[in-house]
Amino acid sequence: MLDRSRLSSAYQTARRDLLAERDASGHWVGELSSSPLSTATATSALALVLRHAALVEDRASRLERLIQGGLQWLAQSQNPDGGWGDTPKSLSNVATTILVRAAFVLAGAAGTHAAMLARAGRYVDAAGGLPALRRRYGKDKTFAVPILTNAALAGLVPWTEVAPLPFELASLPNRLLGVLRLPVVSYAIPALVAIGQARYVHLPPRNPVTWLVRRMAVPSSRRTLERMQPASGGFLEATPLTSFVVMGLASIGQADHPVARRGVEFLAASARGDGSWPIDTNLATWTTTLAINALAPGEPEEHLSACLDWLLACQHREAHPFTGAAPGGWGWSDLSGAVPDADDTSGALLALAALRPSVDEGRQQRIDEAAQAGVQWLLRLQNADGGWPTFCRGWGALPFDRSGVDLTAHALRAIALWRDPLVAHAELWPAGLDAAGGAIRRGLHFLARQQAADGRWLPLWFGNQYDPAEENPVYGTARVLRAYVELGLITSEPARRGLAWLAAQADAEGGWGSGLAKGEGQSLGVSSVEETALAVETLLDTPPVGVMQPVVEKGLSWLVRAVESGGHRQPSPIGLYFARLWYYERLYPLCFTVAALGRAVGRRPVQPEPGVAPSRLHATETTG
Repeated sequence: MLDRSRLSSAYQTARRDLLAERDASGHWVGELSSSPLSTATATSALALVLRHAALVEDRASRLERLIQGGLQWLAQSQNPDGGWGDTPKSLSNVATTILVRAAFVLAGAAGTHAAMLARAGRYVDAAGGLPALRRRYGKDKTFAVPILTNAALAGLVPWTEVAPLPFELASLPNRLLGVLRLPVVSYAIPALVAIGQARYVHLPPRNPVTWLVRRMAVPSSRRTLERMQPASGGFLEATPLTSFVVMGLASIGQADHPVARRGVEFLAASARGDGSWPIDTNLATWTTTLAINALAPGEPEEHLSACLDWLLACQHREAHPFTGAAPGGWGWSDLSGAVPDADDTSGALLALAALRPSVDEGRQQRIDEAAQAGVQWLLRLQNADGGWPTFCRGWGALPFDRSGVDLTAHALRAIALWRDPLVAHAELWPAGLDAAGGAIRRGLHFLARQQAADGRWLPLWFGNQYDPAEENPVYGTARVLRAYVELGLITSEPARRGLAWLAAQADAEGGWGSGLAKGEGQSLGVSSVEETALAVETLLDTPPVGVMQPVVEKGLSWLVRAVESGGHRQPSPIGLYFARLWYYERLYPLCFTVAALGRAVGRRPVQPEPGVAPSRLHATETTG
């Protein structure tokens, strides 16, 4: 049995470390991993701008420094097998390795790094080359076509390998684009335009009608691009998407176009001191809501007030120009390039509920009004299949636009939590009970249909690089079961099967990881703090309530040892961004560890360390 003093000490350590990550305004920003893929695409884009734009000397020198910094970082980040992965902790993959090779060629540095690039070429050949790249993305051209365009611009592949994209459709209303089942996901319209135009210019269509239609659509589609570009210049605050837009425009003589110039400024501002780029500027809203839901209202009110005001200010109050989303949702960041989505809106609603008891009546009213708008936003987003997508209702042709079980479970938790409080305020939410009840029923039916025969659920936005299909059933199953717990359905048949599957995935040491088949007490994968904490947090609430099962006890021991060795500060690349682009976030292991250990500690009174505010929320009271 785990010594309770060790459990308490580990919890206080993790909690203190998480609280120390707040910025001066009281919220969390976190830090995304540096990315070889992002660094390669940014370097390629800037190299093309340097080649094609009319630049003053100071600006040219600035871009040259950024390019050289990116190349140096990439040269130091090659894996032993000759390839590059999406993060410094990731396994090599064909897509990133092709993009890194293209960056060195476009920057004119292939000769000085010939031996390194030869090893990269051998890796790409051994991994299956272009057929392997196409298999990785399937019918989804969101990433495959931009990657091949980048390679074609570097002369590594012929333009005939690059599929044309129907950029002429970009100016149509968003609701029609979903019906047309485009070959790119809903959030990749900027790439559809810029990369589609690059392919059109470099290899014009032979059909004269197609050529004419696309020629006539160039001005209007570029106006769409301008309309969608946020004030920061970064589409979705994402380095790869912005880089693809910049390189596409620069390669067709549009390096001085306003969209390209603003994109370059975003890339320049996003570069890190070591020469690398992350995949996105930050996930500040997401990490803040994760932290709030892990910690609960245990901080002094002045800290909560600052965090609350910031979180309320992150809610989108106008229709969004990128996806056409109605007001009421939250995106992943407070920055201008963020777009409202299901996961972040759900997380914000749960965090507002956790903060509400600790603030005055005036702030409670502001919270209630924000929650009403957020819940209605979620209800409007629900797909016809009963599940929730990420950004846009009705876009289901490609994997990352479909309904996801992790998104659906999160939305169900938020709607169920706010249903009764909002119904009590009829002036805020007329007919709210019926609307919420129907949405919850449809969502639960969706989750039941999506459950695998062995009891697991597969999430949309998280994976595990050691899993044969790069999926993360531990994350998906834990997140879905959390919804069953909070809806009072943990004894239902789907939940019982999910719990049995999740409990069986613990390895001999008590950790959870890839979910690979295990035999003779050995795991073929690698357990992570994030996945172990999620599994433990969920299993702590299994019947009978308050009794720690042996598998949970071993999981808690695993987490305590991780904290004692500093492992709770070592993130794993379990996040998926865009189409299977891996990332890790510094705050994930901290947030998930605090949530799990706090739930365990809450079952017994714990004396806080001197100077650390005690948590007022016990495990049986938490909402997140």
